[in-house]
Amino acid sequence: MHQHSLRQLSALLQSKQISATELAQHYLHRIEGNRYNAFTHVDHTMTLAQAANADQRLAQGTANALTGIPIAHKDIFVTRGWRSTAGSKMLANYVSPFDAAVVERFNQAGMVTLGKLNCDEFAMGSANENSHFGAVKNPWDTSAVPGGSSGGSAAAIAARLAPAVTGTDTGGSIRQPAAFCGVTGIKPTYGSVSRYGMIAFASSLDQGGPMARSAEDCALLLNAMVGFDERDSTCVERATEDFSRDLNQSLQGLKIGVPREFFGAGLADDVAQAVRAALSEYEKLGATLVDISLPKTELSIPVYYIIAPAEASSNLSRFDGVRYGHRAAEYKDLNDMYRKSRTEGFGDEVKRRILTGAYVLSHGYYDAYYLQAQKIRRLIAQDFQAAFTQCDVIMGPVAPTVAWDLGDKSDDPVANYLADIFTLSTSLAGLPGMSIPCGFGQGEKNSKRPVGLQIIGNYFAEAKLLNVAHQFQQATDWHTKAPE
Repeated sequence: MHQHSLRQLSALLQSKQISATELAQHYLHRIEGNRYNAFTHVDHTMTLAQAANADQRLAQGTANALTGIPIAHKDIFVTRGWRSTAGSKMLANYVSPFDAAVVERFNQAGMVTLGKLNCDEFAMGSANENSHFGAVKNPWDTSAVPGGSSGGSAAAIAARLAPAVTGTDTGGSIRQPAAFCGVTGIKPTYGSVSRYGMIAFASSLDQGGPMARSAEDCALLLNAMVGFDERDSTCVERATEDFSRDLNQSLQGLKIGVPREFFGAGLADDVAQAVRAALSEYEKLGATLVDISLPKTELSIPVYYIIAPAEASSNLSRFDGVRYGHRAAEYKDLNDMYRKSRTEGFGDEVKRRILTGAYVLSHGYYDAYYLQAQKIRRLIAQDFQAAFTQCDVIMGPVAPTVAWDLGDKSDDPVANYLADIFTLSTSLAGLPGMSIPCGFGQGEKNSKRPVGLQIIGNYFAEAKLLNVAHQFQQATDWHTKAPE
């Protein structure tokens, strides 16, 4: 059953060939035997109770396409009943009294929650090595990172521990782990998906999105995930869309922008080869390649690592040991409690970003760093708009290399930051972007490690991106491959 698509699983459920309870038990059994550290919390009782409710809906004829299908949530979305930790000691035992908007929407659709997925602490990282609960391992090669921060989500799909998962993308945290684990993931336009109940990292960048085996699966999930929520002031009110409506449209005449900045000296040969082969496949499908330029690409790294830490330093100030979260056992006074609780509760990368953010927002440095970064952010967005006058979508690599080995960059934060070079600008501009599997590169000891193709669209062009991805997946089989 774990090899079926969401549409196939839905058909089996609707025809009563399997029950939601049987399907949930199948995946719970697979999760028990996993060796990838992808889950932070699983509760059979709660999962099977949801499955029983889904079976009732199926019996009564009130089910929809997602009713009874299992899903697991990145541990950045708060969930009633399950622990909501954000991968941090600060929230290691926190249980939310309410569900995030995204979780609510999937619950309303009748999906069955399998549990919570491991992630970099407060979604800060590119390798899923910053989690308080330990690093996630890449199912393709357990000596490799799965990417981050949604590494647990990507690993769960790759290892067939769940047919659908949620992730969040601040600077590439859906697309990069999807690429490293050989699965499909999409970051929608900023504001499309409610951030209510998503534990905040950088509020002007964070965006939830689905990850699954294929573009078709992601379209079904996005149908449930996207929608206006008045509890999130950044959520955009738009008419309801069917994101699967254009999946089968021909790509004849499609103009694909290929940024020359994405194919420079820092791109590994094996990644370049796989991406170029994917672009050639698109030409066979009727598309035309257009040479374009995104000249501010290199500036996206310093801009992102000023803006994101600045917002993080503000968002994480709420974790003070007073209302909820970790509190130091011994302290002299209130200030001492703040200091010790935060010192003990936060990991090194989170502390590093809080300090950076506090610095760039401090008196005398705000204008020199934060304000300048925001101005360049606008220029980056303008570069994309200029590019979209020449093409329909933009394509290139997701990351400069395949997944690196666990521990290789853990002592070098800058090396981790540089790995986000191709994803950051899309997030800074608030554009939709996705990653689809397009081949393999070579890891250590000649291991086979996936390569992802990045597809970027203009604002609210998710249906177009999914169409472009789906047609490629109809013509190739990269998305069907699974680790042994």
